[in-house]
Amino acid sequence: MRMLSTLTKILLLLPLLALFAAQADAQAVPSLENIKSQAELDKAIASLDAALFDSDNRCDLEKFASFFADDVEFYHDQGGVTLGKEKLTESVKNNICGKVTRELVPGTLQVHPMKGYGAVEIGVHRFHHPGHEDTESVGEAKFIHLWKCKDGAWKITRVISYDHHAAAK
Repeated sequence: MRMLSTLTKILLLLPLLALFAAQADAQAVPSLENIKSQAELDKAIASLDAALFDSDNRCDLEKFASFFADDVEFYHDQGGVTLGKEKLTESVKNNICGKVTRELVPGTLQVHPMKGYGAVEIGVHRFHHPGHEDTESVGEAKFIHLWKCKDGAWKITRVISYDHHAAAK
């Protein structure tokens, strides 16, 4: 029996470590049944929002897609309707990746419980155009995300993104 090199052992362990990291990340946000206060719900949804848009800003499409239900409905006042996680992810790949980054406007996040379902997230976000700040204005829009918690997993089932305009300077 040959001894495995240290490098080979590390390479064999990487998928297992990635699985544990993904599970730890998923468990960082409690399920709806385990949330006992508005403050806990606010924290959970703010954490999900931050993770969602971190993956969006880094163009980690696999992680980005993991936040959406397969049958997500995305309504955009300028782009129309996008139905389904695959089409939404493809749209982000083609129109957002490397072109736009998003930031939540501080103090605008509102979270409301939806009994037996999840939560409604409402807020305002800004869109930046890295490398093109001198030619592209910062955009701003309002958004509504409907989060469903099923079997301990939070997924967005509906998005409404509206009132897109240039942000005030």
